[in-house]
Amino acid sequence: MTTHTELLEIIRNRENSGVEFKRDVLENHALAKELVAFSNLDGGMVLLGVEDDGSISGLTRPDLEEWVMTACRDKIRPAIIPFFEVVRDIEPEKAVAVVRVTRGFDVHSLWHNNRNTYYIRVGTQSREPSPEELGRLFQQRGSFRAELRPVSGATLADFDRRRLRDYFGRIRQQSVPSDNDETAWQTLLVNTEFMTEEGVTVGGILLFGTTPNRFLPHAGIDAVAFPGTEKDYAARERTALRGPMTPLLDANGAVVENGLVEQALDFVRRNTPVTAVLENGRRIEKPTYPPEVLREAIVNALIHRDYLLSSTDIELAVYSDRLEIISPGRLPNGITTERMRTGCRAARNQLLKDVMRDYRYLEHMGMGVPRKIILGMKAHNGTEPALVEEQECFILSLLA
Repeated sequence: MTTHTELLEIIRNRENSGVEFKRDVLENHALAKELVAFSNLDGGMVLLGVEDDGSISGLTRPDLEEWVMTACRDKIRPAIIPFFEVVRDIEPEKAVAVVRVTRGFDVHSLWHNNRNTYYIRVGTQSREPSPEELGRLFQQRGSFRAELRPVSGATLADFDRRRLRDYFGRIRQQSVPSDNDETAWQTLLVNTEFMTEEGVTVGGILLFGTTPNRFLPHAGIDAVAFPGTEKDYAARERTALRGPMTPLLDANGAVVENGLVEQALDFVRRNTPVTAVLENGRRIEKPTYPPEVLREAIVNALIHRDYLLSSTDIELAVYSDRLEIISPGRLPNGITTERMRTGCRAARNQLLKDVMRDYRYLEHMGMGVPRKIILGMKAHNGTEPALVEEQECFILSLLA
């Protein structure tokens, strides 16, 4: 329950991304619009009986609770059941109703005038999202997978057929069509979700495309090594890592051509020192960061990033005291940094995850963060990796 003190403090702080003031004489679709926008963000509350300037006008509508619940059932798709309470005598003989919703598991819309309209909360405004914003919203709720969307202009000819033959023949150990049997190749790739009837999928071009960045300019890693502890124009090395995620392997499993993971590992190796220690009279070289930790971190960034955020690559930054991997997009499907530390599993891009696991980049148990990254760094130098989620990115930081 909300106390008088708490409610007065909320009102004093004015409207924001999680608070909206309304008179209780508004139309039911106007209330539903605000609740839809809150539910599609991180939740929020509508205070009925409060003016835009924060003054208390109080409640006038009879049977207010029933009216609110009916609006949420009739005007919102899927329907929402909000938390409802009335705080009485917030001022003498004036009450305020609190209508609160949490972050929705689904993407909600307003049903009005025989049409559905989606809304999101942007600051103090509830507005219709752009197509890109709506797509990302559905992806965050797990309603569709961006990796299965067809890529405009990409065709069967844009696959690296050598990598496909290696993947299906050696790794999956199944029969592979002949190079000139285009129909059989297309059937195989559609059935395995690397293509659709409309063309090559995002996942297919990322994993096995000859030049993925021709179609997805953000499908790569921007790598930079700085001489100190802060970003500097005078970087030791800057490079754009490009190409398919998967490596090309020979019959014995040796790497013939690097994928993005191997390119990133090579970049870190040549930009971090190696120290030598004596163990039982033998000289042992010790890298700044354990290769198994780096590999897990890089693979996680590649398979879990939000590929609907098309304006930015993954960023790999090497500093004198740490290494940072910045992955575009918020954590998917309700995952938090705390849940990551315990091994909670949720994939934004399941196809990418499955294929990279086939290449043995990932553990089948999904325990890479707690087992490989966290325990690996503790064993290596006694440090704890930093996992930070910001508004539109996830940052993994390893201390040297």
